[in-house]
Amino acid sequence: MNPAPSMPDSLLTQARAGDTDAFAALVRAHQGSVFSIGLRMLNRRDAAEDLAQDVFLQLYRRLADIESQEHLGFWLRRVASNLAIDWLRRLPYTSTQPLDDDMQVASPENPQDPLMDRELARLMNELSPPARAVMLLRYQEDRDLAEIGATLDMPVNTVKSHIKRSLTALRARMIGARLVDCEPRE
Repeated sequence: MNPAPSMPDSLLTQARAGDTDAFAALVRAHQGSVFSIGLRMLNRRDAAEDLAQDVFLQLYRRLADIESQEHLGFWLRRVASNLAIDWLRRLPYTSTQPLDDDMQVASPENPQDPLMDRELARLMNELSPPARAVMLLRYQEDRDLAEIGATLDMPVNTVKSHIKRSLTALRARMIGARLVDCEPRE
């Protein structure tokens, strides 16, 4: 996933000074990335929209703490990931259902194998929230290990452990799913 387009720090300065148009431009520049993290973590469009709204509300309240455009992107990924993890941790205690069970993640790429993509998405949902966040940031947001560790406030070795365990589990489940699907029926 490509980062938000480079924007001048003057836009950030204007937003801090109360310019609502500058703040709206910041939101527009980063809304796709924030929404994508929410959608891929929560697998519900309505939840991802709520998460994005919460992230940008927090940004509005903490705008004075943002130092640069680079810091803004990092801060938004961190808040979005942490809010999504919190949401997933609370999920067992809530009884809401998604509005659209057949929701697909919008992707600019044409999938090579839509069935495999759907199965991989299903298996990713079985990972723990922190492991899912690590895998999302690494393989869908294309972030390096140090940045993932800083974003999720975890040591780089923990990030590596999550990746290794998650890849091992996903491979085993994918192979197991293929073996079950390939067995002849009587």
